[in-house]
Amino acid sequence: MATTSSGSAAASVTESFLAAYDEVLAVKWPTETTHSDVPTPYGTTRINSYGPEGAPPLVLLAGGGSTSTVWFAQAPHLGRTHRVHAVDLIGDPGRSVAGERPVRTVPDLTAWLDAVLDALNIASAALCGHSYGAWIALHYTLHAPDRVRKQILVDPTQCFAGYRTGYLLHALPMLLRPSAKRTRVFMNWETAGATLDPAWLRLRDEAAGFPTTRPVTGRRPTPEVLSTLNVPTLILTAENSRAHKAARVTATATRLLPHVRTATIPGATHHTLPLHSPDAAELNRRIEDFLLTE
Repeated sequence: MATTSSGSAAASVTESFLAAYDEVLAVKWPTETTHSDVPTPYGTTRINSYGPEGAPPLVLLAGGGSTSTVWFAQAPHLGRTHRVHAVDLIGDPGRSVAGERPVRTVPDLTAWLDAVLDALNIASAALCGHSYGAWIALHYTLHAPDRVRKQILVDPTQCFAGYRTGYLLHALPMLLRPSAKRTRVFMNWETAGATLDPAWLRLRDEAAGFPTTRPVTGRRPTPEVLSTLNVPTLILTAENSRAHKAARVTATATRLLPHVRTATIPGATHHTLPLHSPDAAELNRRIEDFLLTE
């Protein structure tokens, strides 16, 4: 069968994206990092892992479009005491491959993550998510609290507060017609021009053209549901986040969650986390202290 011009273009986009993805792993992640592709009912999930075999597991869920590689500043630090598993979300840019059964609902998402933990032979893990990944992490913890030893939510979106209108308006051009240029303009606005890692930025550029499925969205968990959550939780907000009001996130989480600690990363914005060097050191310290405290 002849390859169409559109098919050739799509293949080229995918190849350039995967090359950029592999570059971040090669130059930013520890050389001992291992890679696995595990089957789930929703497709094959890529997991990048680092840390001692047999150490307590820590599962990392990235924000939308960021890929699991975005945790490169956390893996070597947290991998000293934990077996870190950074997961590519199904249907999002990355090396996970969606199957015939689509992820359309929150129960689909939680069933997918159940299958990922099963494939890794993990009965219970610490779970950490950033942005949209934090939204997934919170819903999973509500779904299966016995499988989550502790959870860390890094500037979580749509969990305890809504988006700022200005954030959505600035994101709209990038969402309606994704392109590397529009992504860069948005990131530069939200981070106030912070210098981000060039290898990861190239990957983020390539992600704009990567074929994806529509992400699962939904309402925030209700106060009644959140008040029942007994899993120890750490909320880390970005001081200068333009995604939402950090103070509102902290206040709501403190009021509703029975076992919560909160902290604000000074100078950070929503998208400088988790990878920006000045912010990453404080982020790592806060996460490590929480994980190692009984």
